[in-house]
Parts: sequence; structure tokens; C-alpha cells
Amino acid sequence: MPLEKHSLAQEFPEYRDQIHTLKTDDNHFARLFDDYDATEQEVHRIESGAEATSDEYLEELKKKRLHLKDQLFEILSKAA
Repeated sequence: MPLEKHSLAQEFPEYRDQIHTLKTDDNHFARLFDDYDATEQEVHRIESGAEATSDEYLEELKKKRLHLKDQLFEILSKAA
């Protein structure tokens, strides 16, 4: 069974246009977005078996990804 990716556009398809606009117009959003994307990619590599790590580290990454997603959602919902 293939692993599901959690890109921000897939998580919030209704905000696709706002994501694009904020990535180019808001430096804070762009930094959070880049951090979210890098964290998501690392989680995906670990879960797919491409990288090995401890379960604790993977859980910390998942918590970080969730926290970033919450921050990004807050910005998106205020911009809408």
C-alpha cells in the first residue's frame, strides 16, 4: 500500500490559491511552508523505508509537521 503524502495543497485544497499567493507575498508564510514541506518529505522518506531512524525521532517529526500545519492553517484562514 503506497504511503500518502501530506502536501499542504492536498491537506487544504480549498486554499490552493491562497497558498500560492502567500508563498510569494508573505515571507513568514513562505518560511513556515518550506519548513513544513521539508519535514513532510523527511517523514515520508522514513515511513517509506528510505531512511532509518528511531521511533521517537519520527514521532517528534510528526508533531513538528502538525504544529507547522496548524500555524499555516491559521494564516490561511485569516487570509481567506
